[in-house]
Amino acid sequence: MTPDDVIAVSVLEQRLFPVDAWPLHMFYDELAQPDTRWYLVAEGSEGIVGYAGLMCIEPIADVQTIAVVPEYEGRGIGTTLLTRLIEEARRRYALDMLLEVRADNPRAQQLYRRFGFEQIHVRPRYYRDGVDALIMRLQLAGSTGEGTGDGTSAEAGQP
Repeated sequence: MTPDDVIAVSVLEQRLFPVDAWPLHMFYDELAQPDTRWYLVAEGSEGIVGYAGLMCIEPIADVQTIAVVPEYEGRGIGTTLLTRLIEEARRRYALDMLLEVRADNPRAQQLYRRFGFEQIHVRPRYYRDGVDALIMRLQLAGSTGEGTGDGTSAEAGQP
């Protein structure tokens, strides 16, 4: 993801997560911290169809966000984005990867479980609409970080 992508990503963010969408400036702020942040986009014939972001402060990596537009779900985009985040976390020497996922998003939870994430905690009423967040962790030491997902839309780490 580059600054040129931010407006298109923000439009998708508002569409996909209207209750918990990040404000535009947060994407710019995240991109301005390359020492600890890493963001990427997935592009289709119609432009950006997915995006994901990572914060890594050794030894912990945190999935900041991951999303795929519904029209492109089931094509392996979510799997590819998550795979790339895990690879980057390892490159940055993270030992554990954490994320928050909505308790009412079983499809995203299934994707994460396929990669070996385990639920370690619940944050009650974490999201603005009162839905709990499940805290999930992947221990990177010795794990393959490979899954067989199907391109799930998921939101992790939304304020």
